[in-house]
Amino acid sequence: MSKVILITGASSGIGLETAIYLAKKNFIVYGCARRLEKMKPIKNAGGYIFKLDITNESDIVNIVNLIIKNERRIDVLWNNAGFGLWGAVEDISLERAKYQFDVNLFGLARITKEVLPHMRKEKKGLIINTSSVGGRIYTPLGAWYHSTKHAIEGWSDCLAFELKKFGINVCLIQPGMIKSEFGNIMLENLERNSKKSPYYKLNEAMSKGINKNLKNPIGSHPIVVAKCVEKIIRLKNPKKRYLVGYGARSMLFIRNWFGDKFFEFILKLAGLKG
Repeated sequence: MSKVILITGASSGIGLETAIYLAKKNFIVYGCARRLEKMKPIKNAGGYIFKLDITNESDIVNIVNLIIKNERRIDVLWNNAGFGLWGAVEDISLERAKYQFDVNLFGLARITKEVLPHMRKEKKGLIINTSSVGGRIYTPLGAWYHSTKHAIEGWSDCLAFELKKFGINVCLIQPGMIKSEFGNIMLENLERNSKKSPYYKLNEAMSKGINKNLKNPIGSHPIVVAKCVEKIIRLKNPKKRYLVGYGARSMLFIRNWFGDKFFEFILKLAGLKG
């Protein structure tokens, strides 16, 4: 019997690539995101697509009820919706920061809470949460983004402990550098900040680095994440954490084994001197 998989954030990057990949592998895939038109390739691959605003509770209730009505179960929930808010803490309004948390953390929590009763009824299930290597390290101007990913790490650990007795597994994917729209979104956020900001030199240094990477992209193709997700889905007892993609292991190794001073030295070598 093919597993029923609900994927949020399926309109671009790793979400879109993985939804297409899994649909072609004959899984029953429901791809959800705000940009419906961007998900047509999922439909072409044999999956289903629906518009979903992860911050809208009625949207969440409706999509979960629809899948249960159609399939009678949800085997896998991949919480992949999210974005990166980049800029100095002082430059970003708390309103924007709260929205970052509402999408990256509370949206994830809302849909998980909606799906859990159905998984408990089946006495099995798998929840995959997209964290980031950024949930274990930090980079300049990413305070609000990194804090949501660090929160997802702790939230997922607690959830995994709570759900173990119900036969439900919780896993974290920690991507490194992946070729996607993420760099463009970072750049848009940085450009919002005024040149009058006391952090403008750091903004410019970060923007320069992002533009360089956009012209000559460094990073793994999203297919590496798709294959990792498939592996997790097929395993009876998956690990709790999966580092995947360019730089993920090396960045974490440097931070863990050489400490903060050396890690910040590496950041300065990259031109992020503030």
